[in-house]
Order: sequence, then C-alpha cells, then structure tokens
Amino acid sequence: MELDRRTILRLAGAVPALAAAPVAIPGGGGSWERLRAHLAGELFRPGDPGYDEARLGFFSLYDHRMPDGVAICANEDDVRRCVEFAARHRIPIAARSGGHSYAGYSIVDKGLVVDLSRLSTVEILPGGRAAIGAGAMLRQVYEALAAAGRALPAGSCPTVGIAGLALGGGIGVLGRKYGLTCDRIESVRFVGADGEPRLVSAETAPDLLWALRGGGGGNFGIVTSFTFTTEAARTLANFELTFPPAVLADLVAAWQEWLPAMPDELWSGMGLGSQAANCGGCFVGSAAQVNPLLDDLVRRVGTQPTKRVVTEQGHLATMRALAEEVNFPAAVAVRGEYVSTSRMLTRPVRDPGALASLLTSDPRLYSIVDAYGGAIARVPSSASCFPHRSALGSIQITRGLDGGEAVARQSIGRVRDELGREFGQAGYVNYIDPEMPDWAKAYYGDSLPRLRRVARKYDPDGLFAFDQGLAR
Repeated sequence: MELDRRTILRLAGAVPALAAAPVAIPGGGGSWERLRAHLAGELFRPGDPGYDEARLGFFSLYDHRMPDGVAICANEDDVRRCVEFAARHRIPIAARSGGHSYAGYSIVDKGLVVDLSRLSTVEILPGGRAAIGAGAMLRQVYEALAAAGRALPAGSCPTVGIAGLALGGGIGVLGRKYGLTCDRIESVRFVGADGEPRLVSAETAPDLLWALRGGGGGNFGIVTSFTFTTEAARTLANFELTFPPAVLADLVAAWQEWLPAMPDELWSGMGLGSQAANCGGCFVGSAAQVNPLLDDLVRRVGTQPTKRVVTEQGHLATMRALAEEVNFPAAVAVRGEYVSTSRMLTRPVRDPGALASLLTSDPRLYSIVDAYGGAIARVPSSASCFPHRSALGSIQITRGLDGGEAVARQSIGRVRDELGREFGQAGYVNYIDPEMPDWAKAYYGDSLPRLRRVARKYDPDGLFAFDQGLAR
C-alpha cells in the first residue's frame, strides 16, 4: 500500500565526490567526446562538473556505482545515438526514467546511463488517449491529465517514473476498476538494440507489445514514449483506517474475506508491522457509498479503529494525499534508505496469526499489501505478459538499513522465503530483489519462455543484458 511508503524513507546526507577512471574503449576519450558533440542533450563523465549529481539514482545503496557516462537525452535521436555508441563499443547500457530500481539496475557501473528525464511531455490526444514521454514522473503525469479531466491507473509515489512502473505492470489505487498501467499501453516509441527507432503497436510488432506490457524495465530496448488509453477523472473517496497493532492478525483475516466481495470501484491495501495494522485505499465514488463497505470491514475485524478518515475529492487531490505530497514539489529531498522484496498472495492466508508473527519477527520490518482482482484479473494472457492476474494481492516486505545492508537483506529474505513456502515462489518484478530465488520464474511465471524468445529476437547479442534481465 503506497499510503505509508513515506514511513520507510529518510533524508539523505551529502554524497561525497568519487573518482573513477573511464573504461578503455577504442578511440578512448575521443569517442566519448564525439558522442558528446552529437547529442542535443548533455553528457556527464567522471570529473565533469555535475557528474556526481547526474549519476545518482533514488537508492543510496548504489551511490558507489560509477558510470563512464550519463547522457541526459533531449530527444529520441539522442537515445538512438547512445544505443549505437554502446553497441559499437560493447559497453553496458541502461535506461533510467525515475531511477527507482530496487536493485539499482538503472545505474550501470562502467557503462552508459541513458537518462530519459527530459523526455517528459504529456500530450492529450483525441479520444482521451495520452502520449507520455518515458521520463515523466507520476506527479507530472497526474497534473497534466487532471488539467484535461483525465486519469490513468498507476502508482501513488510522485517521483516514480512512468516507464519503469508501466513496463513492470503498474499496480495502483485504480487497478481493480481500470486495470494495471501496462493494460493501458496502446503503443510505444522504442529504440531497439539495432539502434532503429520504431513504433510498437498491435499492428507493427504484436509480440513486442505483449512483452512490454509487464515484461519489466530494462529488457528488449529503450522505450522513449507511450500512448495510453485514459479514463475520465472522477470523484474518489480516499479512506484510512488505523487499528491497534495487536489486532494485525484479525485485520488480515477480515480483509482477505471482505475484499473479494467488494465492487471493482473499491481498492484497498494494508500496512503491517510491529507498530502498524492499517488499512487504506480509495473508492471510485462518494464517501456515502464507501462508508457502509468500511463498516462491514470493521465488523469483521471485531475492533474499532483508533482512526478513521474518509475524504471525498478529485483524482489529483487523492494522489497527492496518498503520496503525502501537499504540493507535489518539483524536487523531493528524500532518497531511499531501505531494501525490499515481494511475494504474491495467491490465495487467502490459512493462519493469519502465523503471518502476523512472521511480519513482526523483526521490529524494523514493514510490509505493504496491495489488492488485485477486478479488472486486473480479467485481462487475457494473450494481451499482456503480466503473469499474476489471479492473485488476491501482492505483499512487499521492506526494512531500513539499521545494522547494515546484509542484516536488512537477511531479515527480508527470511520472510520472503517463508511466504514462498506458503504461497508459491511468485514475486512482483517492480519490487525486484537481487537475491530472489529462481527470480525469472518468480517474476514472469508462465510468460517466461515466450519472453525469452522475444528478447532473443529484438536483442540477439544481449546489448541490454543485466543480472536479472531476460537477455542474459
């Protein structure tokens, strides 16, 4: 549940400047200078003013990584030139939209980062469609769509990039009503390993479009823009219920019975931990409509919440409230200081008490449950490679870095593996975990063989390969 995500972030300190020698490639610095000269945007290399800021992603864990170049692309042609450069010199390359990869895969050590942040325009097209640059952050998307009276089902963290979110699936508070973000992809502009820009649609490349609808960021090539179908923006009732932490097991038991009986208009999630037993979400409709549904949940829990807030407002205001960003500021002085993993809840929990004990086994753990069902479950496998349509929901397990990264990963790994024994080995690729067992099957399920074939077709030499990539 995005509602409480801010509780696992903290302000980052200053990052010291680091020095690193660029990788040796034919032509050396001259080759890089020729690339710089041909870009409409900017190229930052080690030692350049601004390099130490340009190379950073969202998570401070990966601040030690030193790309040999960070290209701030101004247009699709810049992306094409970067891909051609990386292919010619056989150096690692990675695209970066919002930079929120949980494993830091958008910051490629001793390679070329293709930063898409300037490709961020949002244009409303006839029929309520929207053309959105791959570098747009969700706050930009929501503001532009709201101005035109439109809405897109997506996440609620304002600094997440639209590209990574959509390519991995895209769960959010409108998902049960309108589907995943990837379900709304009509077409994309795409630069493949051959360096050729192309339009990917059901008519031009149906296999690639299928793969891009949930096949994970970083695979196949670089998307430069999307065309999405959108919905008319409607009034939403945003709700938050806070229960005593002691009734965590009762909340889980009640929620998993209550949610499947709810109309598609209602989305809900839970925030669970030693000090948290919260339920929040939103309803596409009025507060008067959702309050009786919440009464039913409270009755099932058997304990009155210590806090109950229901706020009726527009889509943009709801996204702002869920993100706890009153004004969606252009710069957010918060960076990620935590590790995360996930599992899919493939069925109701048999023993909510045992789950509660597991999720509170380390007081620094915080787990976020996101609801599936509704429109998410009705998309056929032929339309999208997202493999988790039948799940009750997903659970993201997070922990701060107190005691160090190894301790934090051990703690979340213990929960991940126990949940895997209970619910199966599936996980959500947008919460990518570098230590996920059998990661390819976990993230892609039955779609994996076909995805591998698409990767071989469009990236036969593995230009876009990375540790958990389909081309490796």
